[in-house]
Amino acid sequence: MQNPSAGSPVTKRGVVAIARRNELFLAIRRGKTVVAGGRICFPGGHIEEGEGQREAVVRECAEELSASVEALECVWQSVSAWGTALSWWTVAVPEDAILIPHPIEVDEIFWLSAERLLSEATLLEGNREFLHGVQAGHIRL
Repeated sequence: MQNPSAGSPVTKRGVVAIARRNELFLAIRRGKTVVAGGRICFPGGHIEEGEGQREAVVRECAEELSASVEALECVWQSVSAWGTALSWWTVAVPEDAILIPHPIEVDEIFWLSAERLLSEATLLEGNREFLHGVQAGHIRL
């Protein structure tokens, strides 16, 4: 599913990791020194040269959370306000995984409900659109 509201030209490609435990989503607060520092969002980042989406989402989770995840499927695509084409992937996080925030990129790690995430003023807008799509049934997880 494509994000119809995005009008920015695509300049980069990235991935977003969607992990769930029961009705809770894995989210992070971005480090203060990175782009959109202090904002809440799902883990993710850019796709490196020669890398596929699946490999990128696994690598980004390893970098940001010290987590070994399994990439399951791409469930949505969008373009961010700053021109990054994003592929939103569901991922499986092992139940016994100990998540460790990257000291620069991630300030905090949370497991929060969609409602709690949507109530956060600092939630990145693309994440808000995604959650609204899930709640409306347009995006299936």
